[in-house]
This record gives sequence, C-alpha cells and structure tokens, in this order.
Amino acid sequence: MHRIVIVGGGAGGLALATQLGKRLGKKKLAEITLVDAARTHVWKPLLHQLAAGSFDTHAEEIEYLAQARWNHFKFRLGRLEGLDRESKTLQLAASHDEAGREITPPQQLGYDTLVIAVGSQTNDFGTPGAAEHTIKLDSPQAAKRFNDRLINACIRAQTVPRSAGSGRLTVAIVGGGATGVELAAELHAAAKVLANFGFDHIHPEKDLQIVLVEAAPRLLAQLPERLSESALRELRKLAIEVHTNEKVVEVTEGSLKMASGKVVSSSLSVWAAGVKAADFLKTLGGDNPVETNRLNQLVVNGNLQTSDAGIYAFGDCAACQQPDGTWVPPRAQAAYQQAMYLVRALPKLQRGEPVPPFVFRDQGSLVSLSEYSSVGSLMGSLTKGSFFIEGQLAKIMYWALHKQHQLALGGWKKTVLITLSEMLDRTYRPRIKLH
Repeated sequence: MHRIVIVGGGAGGLALATQLGKRLGKKKLAEITLVDAARTHVWKPLLHQLAAGSFDTHAEEIEYLAQARWNHFKFRLGRLEGLDRESKTLQLAASHDEAGREITPPQQLGYDTLVIAVGSQTNDFGTPGAAEHTIKLDSPQAAKRFNDRLINACIRAQTVPRSAGSGRLTVAIVGGGATGVELAAELHAAAKVLANFGFDHIHPEKDLQIVLVEAAPRLLAQLPERLSESALRELRKLAIEVHTNEKVVEVTEGSLKMASGKVVSSSLSVWAAGVKAADFLKTLGGDNPVETNRLNQLVVNGNLQTSDAGIYAFGDCAACQQPDGTWVPPRAQAAYQQAMYLVRALPKLQRGEPVPPFVFRDQGSLVSLSEYSSVGSLMGSLTKGSFFIEGQLAKIMYWALHKQHQLALGGWKKTVLITLSEMLDRTYRPRIKLH
C-alpha cells in the first residue's frame, strides 16, 4: 500500500491528513500517517487569545490520536530529525515528558510520498537579547508561557508601589503585524476582565501600559493601507502606545532599545516580528539536502514538489512562486488552499497524470481587535480589487474563518456541536483563564 507521510499537524497538515484519510485511508487506497512533536492541535490565528487567556485551550485543542481514529489515518508522536532520501526513511527524535523521562525512543519511518508542513517560527534577526528576554509568540506552548508570566506579573504588580506617571505593568510587543496588533487589543480587553477577578488595581488605561513597536512606517505593512489606518485608530482609542519606524536593536530584561536611541521600559516583552522556516530544513537530506532559500523555506514548483519529486512541501515552510512571478504569502488561507490542492492532486500525481499548478487566490485579510472591533478587506470575483469592511461584519467574517477550519477537520455535525458548546461555555466559564 502506498505510504503518505505528512510532517506537521498545523492547520494545513492536519486538514490534509484528515481529507486524505477520508478519501484514501478509509478505502485502503493508501496509508496516511501524520507526524507531529505535540499531541494536540490549536489553530494558530488564535494564539493571541491563548496568550491573553481569553479562551479555554482544552476546549479548543484537537487531539491528534482522536482525529486520526475518526478519520482513518495514523498519528506518530515525534520531531523530524533527519531524512534519508535514497532509502525514503525519516528519522524521528525521541520524545520526553516534563521530567525528562523518555516517552518514545528515536524512530525510523518509511514513506513513498512525503509532505512537509512544519510551518514557520518567529525570526528575531539575531537581535541582541531577544532570545533571552522575549517570548516568541509562534506556538501554543509559547502562548501558554506568556499567559503564565502575564498572570504572575499581575500578581506581582499588586504589591509594587506605582511610579508617578507610569503603569506598574508594561507589556511591550515587538512587531506590528497581525499577531502584534491582535495581541495588543486582546490584552487590553483581558485587563478589564482581570480587574473583576481580584486584580482590582490592573486597570487597562491606568495600571497596564501596552506598547507596540514596528520597524516599518505603518502597522500591518503587508496589508492595504486603509486597514493599517483603521487598526491604528482603534488602538489609539484604547490608549495603546504605538511606535512605527522604530527598529529594536537590543532587548534587556526590562527594556527595548531602538536604533533611534529611544528606550521603552518593559515588564514583559513579546517578539512577534518576522518569520522564517525552521533551521533544520537547511540540512534536510544530510549530504544531499533538499533545496532551500535564505529563509530556510523548501523551494517547490507549481505542484508543490521540492527538488526531490517524492517530497512535497506547503504552507509557511515552502517557497512557491506563482505564474505571475509573485510568491505565495505565509498566511493561513494560503496553507489551507494548498492543503486542499494536494488532496486533489496527490492521487493524480501518483498515477502520473498531469495536474495544473497551484494558484493562490487571495480572499482578503481580517484582523481581530478583540471585543472592540475587527477590520479587513475582502477580495473575490464580485469585487474589483479589495472591499474594505470593519466593525460587526468583520467580526462575523473572522468568526466564520475559524468555523471553516473546524468544518475541514470535523464536518458539519461536529462543527455545529462545537459551536453550541462554545455558546454554553460562555454562560458559566470565566471570560479569562486565570491559571
């Protein structure tokens, strides 16, 4: 039986494994295996909410083993460590628990077709002190670590006398992209809720200072300018301090230093600027590595094949050039479209049939500003260029994106049940996670 191994259980990788399991695994046409270093999946666009504590991770997480059982694929716990292209074998590193005890030993896993979808990680560009003194918001584990530090900092702030003219707790966010902007707004909303749970001195305007720093001339630099202006206007309404055209050149335990000489004090710092693929991809294949670019991304052709025809890659870890010369952007909607492309294309390519190249269709962008607002631009066949939306309509569209992800993984019945469960949870659960 043909063995298809998918490495990476993010939004794209898990959707691909689920759909291939239904189409091929259920009919015994192929053996589908998903590999990931974690046991559960969290939709990456929700990391800012996880960091602020504004949703229950256990309610949102999808367990890989259960998803595999329900959708006719296998799951293997492990981190990709090496690849032998000649023998078509993966080397998976041993996994350990929090105490350092071994859970699974080093493993080897054979494949006939390999799909790599390991996503991306935050790029601190080698900035001095960034690795030691900031939390990089690029994984559920990092978001949980930030939330723990945030709650601890709030508890600590209760006992520290307030300095004149400054907040007792300052959160500095490096990076004015979607993650940074969304986190800033979410933290402001979280502070209001924290005040109702014993942190009566953590007022979002008086006691909590949120600082957002962006090296580009404007926020959301990769998105339409009107989106940037609207987001900036909303953040200023919340008294969030925004610095644009400011490049961070050094991070210390209690401050950010800019190229301009400006210094921003910080109790807690988050790095949400820049992305790159994982470093191990540069050497994937050992002495005969698969081709990568300067951001460690695997270079793929129109069919999402790497320089090795038996290895595919998609999502943030892949560099895919479009027919018009542009590159597929590292966005969740691109990974989802590529996953659905491979669901249809892989069986045909295995049979040697021609398949049209992947073409990314930009459906626009949406940025959530917590409970306050959302802004976005929609693109499609009914509009020429982009159509700007904000407010309640944009919030509904943002919510619909999450539902689309749940539909791809669980179908209509399960998505409806999850939605009803979310509605019930809001009636008796705290609006913020406190542990």
